[in-house]
Amino acid sequence: MIEERKQKIKEIKDTVKRSKADADREIADGVQILTALMRCIEKCQDDLNQMVNERLKTTEKQAEDLIKELEQEIEDLTNRSSEVKQLSHIKDHFHFLQTFRFLKDPPPTRDWTTVEVRPLSCLGTLRKSLDQLEETLNMEMKKLCNDAELKRVQQYEVDVSLDPDTAHPQLILSDDGKQVHHVGARRTIFNPKRWVTQCACVFTRQSFSTGRFYFEVQVKDTTQWHLGVARESIKGKFLSIFTPEIGYWTINLNKDGLVFKDNPAVHVPLRAELQKVGVFVDYDEGLVSFYDVEARVNIYSATGCTFSEPLYPFLCPCDHDVAPLIMSPVNQTD
Repeated sequence: MIEERKQKIKEIKDTVKRSKADADREIADGVQILTALMRCIEKCQDDLNQMVNERLKTTEKQAEDLIKELEQEIEDLTNRSSEVKQLSHIKDHFHFLQTFRFLKDPPPTRDWTTVEVRPLSCLGTLRKSLDQLEETLNMEMKKLCNDAELKRVQQYEVDVSLDPDTAHPQLILSDDGKQVHHVGARRTIFNPKRWVTQCACVFTRQSFSTGRFYFEVQVKDTTQWHLGVARESIKGKFLSIFTPEIGYWTINLNKDGLVFKDNPAVHVPLRAELQKVGVFVDYDEGLVSFYDVEARVNIYSATGCTFSEPLYPFLCPCDHDVAPLIMSPVNQTD
């Protein structure tokens, strides 16, 4: 009884320690996000000031040019008026006609009745800037939150290797158990310990029945695959259906796109070609999440999952591709 209570004290202290670490990470992530958002707001203010000042300069330049033109016409008309006035004082008609011959033509003038300088209008400028700021903030916040979320789950990285005893005969594994390649032909190698599913899959040596874990799979240059986690009892069964009801939590890339296998299947938008997929499982919370590591975005999350037995990460190259699927170490600078 004493040992049980000591163990309970240790569990409580460990929980507090993990909670403090989570709180520190949350605060650090919050500071990073809010700092980035403040930079966005400052940039929006600078852009607004620059936009209004440029419009004001344009209005002032237009007014300045028109005033110069008006002043030039006034000067030309004044000179013309003086010349005509002098001419009007000549009494001798012959002299008047001779002088009139050398009088210059009237200077060209503009019809100023239709000319105006529109007053500077900033109506809508602030609204447009705020709309742009809102869009930028939403994009930036989403990007930063996704990045922070991926960094948090990457803290739970586990080192797993593929188990050759579970590999389908059409699969070849690397010596270190980190890569699997579909060879396109069934090998005549038999192992009585081999767990073989109907599809060309391979499970990891390691399983998880509590807590959180995360791993990454490089899928670059591959065209069809399944990957995710499966419960232990799946091993050795000839099943071709990959759904949570059966015991698989998996995403699948095929000619129709990216799909989370469920009943019905969930089609997931794919913005660009996937290079690396991250898989995070919170066993106790019943959560399985998939991430596009390069884009640092969540692909899909299955919530409310029920786990009652150990989970195994598994890979399933579905076609004879040039490139293998690779259990890749986490690089948080990606």
